[in-house]
Amino acid sequence: MENRTLLQNLRQTPKISTPALVISKLLVVAIPIAEVVIGSLYLKSCPAQKFIPIYLVVMGVFTLSLTLLSCLPCTQEPEDGGQTALSNLCTAWNSIVSLFLFCWFIAGNVWIYSKYQPNYDDPSAAEYCHRTLYLFAFWTTSLVYIVIGGFFVIGCCALICMAMCGKLHGFGYGRHEDV
Repeated sequence: MENRTLLQNLRQTPKISTPALVISKLLVVAIPIAEVVIGSLYLKSCPAQKFIPIYLVVMGVFTLSLTLLSCLPCTQEPEDGGQTALSNLCTAWNSIVSLFLFCWFIAGNVWIYSKYQPNYDDPSAAEYCHRTLYLFAFWTTSLVYIVIGGFFVIGCCALICMAMCGKLHGFGYGRHEDV
């Protein structure tokens, strides 16, 4: 068996089937579509923090544009491994939009979590925010942290398993070879 490093194996990622790709894209666009719809429906329904519905609409639109752009052929690498001017432009656009979304997400955290628990009952109150709008924004933002935490735990468990399996089979950092 050929002894290959982890980085060499990561470069040779398997191709995803088209149906799996379509299903994953549909699942990924469901939340941004809901953000645009809910943010638009309740645009003037949160005097406690007027930026919460705007946050949802902008986050949804830019996430949708980033996801839809990833479906275009310009974002796929050519078979020869080279880069075209169009693929460089797509990469630059994806990077800029991703940076914007990261900054916008931080701003949304401040707007949402600073108003935790708004008044849901009295629309004339200064601290009022529509229940559906606020809870949707709160839980979609919290879901990002839950997913990141889940990936972190799974990654740590995978690293521990790889380290244990590597030690059991004589592979890993502790292995000394004659040169």
